[in-house]
Order: sequence, then structure tokens, then C-alpha cells
Amino acid sequence: MNLKSLNCWDGLKSFDPEEGVVVMEPLGHGEGYWVGACSIVFDPTEQTYYLYYRAREPRPVRGGKCFVAQSKDGIKFETVWNTTKEALNTDSIEKGSLFRTRDGRWRLYLSYVDPSDQRWRVDLLEANHPSEFDIHQRTSILTARETGCEGVKDPFVMEVDGKIYMFLSYAPGDSTASETQQQEMHASSDIYNTGLSKSSSALAVSEDGIHFKWLGDIFAPGASGWDCHATRLGSVQLLPPLYLGFYDGGPSHLENYEEKTGLAVSLDLQQWHRITPEKPYLTSPHGSGSLRYLHPLELDQELRYYYEYARADGAHEIRMNRFPRH
Repeated sequence: MNLKSLNCWDGLKSFDPEEGVVVMEPLGHGEGYWVGACSIVFDPTEQTYYLYYRAREPRPVRGGKCFVAQSKDGIKFETVWNTTKEALNTDSIEKGSLFRTRDGRWRLYLSYVDPSDQRWRVDLLEANHPSEFDIHQRTSILTARETGCEGVKDPFVMEVDGKIYMFLSYAPGDSTASETQQQEMHASSDIYNTGLSKSSSALAVSEDGIHFKWLGDIFAPGASGWDCHATRLGSVQLLPPLYLGFYDGGPSHLENYEEKTGLAVSLDLQQWHRITPEKPYLTSPHGSGSLRYLHPLELDQELRYYYEYARADGAHEIRMNRFPRH
């Protein structure tokens, strides 16, 4: 299978990311200032878009803030909820996944550094509306300790045939690591940036979206190539009879924050096959070339892609491309 054959589907559209509309700008200029790790949901009952995103500043601040914003056009957003790393007592906040249940409840699956062991974890916030999320009433979903790995983060949640599937970036554990090596892994509160572990993709499945069964690794980096260090499945789109996965890849931990977008396909959500082995599917023409955390949004009349995009000054912004559905 190749990209040309995939383009026959209405769901997949090749596009120039430079032509995307800017929907969110970073807090400052230059490297280390990013907005991204986005998750987008359209609520048809309110005819409203809801966008989760994380804002980062250069070290030592890192992922200091996250937000949920709403919009009537999916372009101009107004904040309805936010929190900070201080409120979570964490060193950094990462990607969250917004999810609206069938009965109209809102959920935010949020990843952040666990203050108890400096490893990434995922918690759940739930409310009648995103503006009502309360971080003091969050539920633990997955931790590194429970899953036997060195970090679990960046959730993407979708419902398929009544089950809730959560795709995650995880750092595989090493049972042979010494106590000193363990300390080195987590001294910076970000094992993904140390070179001591790779960034792979895992899957967890749930009947209720709260109690998840950990299924483990489903999409690992290869031995070589542009994505031999990171293969982080960030979103999944159904293109019958296939599932299309957009993943963030990179060749080493030195590009940990500057990944590019690759494509993979699956028939069962558990076995994934690369269809961009030679080079990324999408990159930015600026700076590091990073284009990551792409999130598709399928509407009745059009398809949208929201994505984190490297600017010429090294900062990252969120852009959106849209296409009519035929």
C-alpha cells in the first residue's frame, strides 16, 4: 500500500501545512515556546468546537500550563478552563485527550509528571462541561508503576464498538537497570529526553473509560530510519476497512521535542504497519521541520486537521487545514 492509493479515500487529504490557518500562538518567540499537543472535539448539540492544548516555555518552566478553549468556527477560540503545573504539583504537563461520552459528559485524560516518582502518568477529569473540570477531583487512570514501564503519557482516546481505546506514548521498562541508571532516567523528570529509553506506542482498552486493561506495546521504533527512536501514535482515523494512524517520529532523543508526522495503518488497532518508512508524511518548512500531534476532525461537510507546527523563529503554534467532503 502506498500514499497514492490511500488518497482515493475521502478521509485522507494531502495538504501543504504552510497554508494552514493559525488558531493558537505561543506565549513567546523563539525555541522552547510552544503551544500544541492538541485535542479537538466538535459538539453537535451546541455546534461548538472544544480544543485542549498545552503551552510550554523554555526550561526550567517546561509544560507549565494547559487549557481548554471553545469556538463557534473552530478558528477563534476563547479559554473556558485552564490549570498550571503548580496546581498539579508537577514538573510538567503534556498532552490531554478530550472526550465526550454518549450521555453528554465531558472527560479530559491528562498526562503529567507524577510527583511521587518523576515518571509520566495519566489521570481523568470529568464534568458536565469542560469549564467545570476540577483537578482536585481527578481519577488515576494509568501510572508507570502499574504498567511496568518508565513513563506513560500523551493519550489519544476513541470509542469503537462500545469500547474505549486509549493510545499512549510509553517508555519501555528495563528490569536490568541498576539503581543508579534508574536515577539517571528520571533525574530530569523526562526520560524521553535522556536517550536512556525509546518512545514507543502502547494500547489500553476499557468498557467504561475509567478502568483500563493494559495491552502493552503495539507500535515500536525500528532498528533504523527517520523514526528509529520515536513512534508515538497521536491520533487514529477510521478509513474503512482500515484505521489510519498519525504518529510522531524521530531518529534520536535529540529530536524529542521536534518530531515529524508519519503514517501507519491497522485492521484491528493492535497491529500497525508503517506506510511512510522512507521519510515523514508531513513536516514544517521552518526551523526544525517539526509537525506533530496532528489531530483529524471529521464533520458532516468537511474534514479538518489540527496540528502543532514549527515556526521560522523556532517556536511552535497550532494550525488547522480544512477540506470539503465529497
